Amino acid sequence: MSNYSKNIWFNGEVVPFEKGQIHILSHCIHYGTGVFEGIKCYDTPKGPAIFRLKEHMERLINSGNNYNMKIPYSVQELCSGTKELIKANNLKNSYIRPIAYYGYDTLGVHPKNCPVDVAIGTLDWGAYVGKDALKRGAHITISPWKKYQSKSFPASTKSSGTYLNSLLAVQDAKSRGFDEALLLNLDETIAEGSGQNFFIIKDGIFHTNDKNANILMGITRETVLTLIKDLGMEYKIEDITQEDLYNADEAFFTGSASEITPIRKIDNHEFSGGRAGELTLKIQELYYNIVRGKNNQYDSWLTYV
Repeated sequence: MSNYSKNIWFNGEVVPFEKGQIHILSHCIHYGTGVFEGIKCYDTPKGPAIFRLKEHMERLINSGNNYNMKIPYSVQELCSGTKELIKANNLKNSYIRPIAYYGYDTLGVHPKNCPVDVAIGTLDWGAYVGKDALKRGAHITISPWKKYQSKSFPASTKSSGTYLNSLLAVQDAKSRGFDEALLLNLDETIAEGSGQNFFIIKDGIFHTNDKNANILMGITRETVLTLIKDLGMEYKIEDITQEDLYNADEAFFTGSASEITPIRKIDNHEFSGGRAGELTLKIQELYYNIVRGKNNQYDSWLTYV
């Protein structure tokens, strides 16, 4: 617990970490009925800044709506609560985890009158896939577990219960010595990582998939697409086949926690001679400069605390 901060925002108030508790019979524990976000705060020359805070909180509320879960706070209230928490915890760099979930009222699958509780926590998470992977590139594997389909769950919603699919995939990958997993769809096309969107690069052109591939429409993904365009490079959004994957020059993951993580190898197949790709590192460097407040062109993406 040492990497968690001393305070938590819980139902509208900043309270000591130990006060952030729920009842053991809360609906969310039994059925995974929660929605959440992952956000990062970075130290900048102007002080702590949260990257794309508003967009994340908008998605949190939209995720709740997809499950008929009415979150009792506005985007502005959630953003203000996050800033208040960062100040209370005296943080410069932090991972931020907002979550909304059904509390205790009934154990029936239908939540009926279960209250919707909301919390925001902060912690020092470090590099999600691994610090070495950010420079050298990750070694990943194609998972034997398939990605759940949008006709079963709203795939572009960050809901707690559906991440059991990701848990199975990453547990399997780690047990076999890999850094991460890449999930396929039922039709064998590429979906995404256990918690990351996926890109490949071929002949200088970036390729990624969209909601038709049962992926989360990631905010970091959308950020990278903007950066590719601003750099005068080209991208295509389409299904990615395994043939596309193995013929690619470079590959990388994107995500708020993963940031821009190069992929050097998938199973026994190497990209870029077994190193992080040059174009991937170019995007990574630009992204790092933006989130750390070193590129004023994208200052509107930062919420200064």
